[in-house]
Amino acid sequence: MRPIDAADLATKADDLSTAELDQLPFGMIQLDARGRILKFDAVESRLASLDQQQQIGKHFFTEVAPCTKVQAFYGRFKEGVLQEHLDTTFSFHFAFKQNPRDVTVRLFYSKRTQSVWVMVSDREGNPIA
Repeated sequence: MRPIDAADLATKADDLSTAELDQLPFGMIQLDARGRILKFDAVESRLASLDQQQQIGKHFFTEVAPCTKVQAFYGRFKEGVLQEHLDTTFSFHFAFKQNPRDVTVRLFYSKRTQSVWVMVSDREGNPIA
């Protein structure tokens, strides 16, 4: 797989296979318009200490990461889904019990799949090692 620049993700994410998502150096989660997880990559699985396959179909904001059900995250998600347009980046603290961390989150909407992609990188927006 050719390396994908984080800036290119908004146009290429929908076309990435699970294997290609797993090769990315940052967390990637695809959510349907209701917030259910469609894809959950290996980096996010490792960082959240959650089994990758068991997250598919779960509601991200209530079952997987309830700390995100706040205006700064869930509010942006809902507004983006309603407007069918979203591309925003912000700092966030994931208050997971096993691996709390400060990160940079990018949310972007795909009109083609009517889904929202969540990209999680380190606080400076760099790939997570």
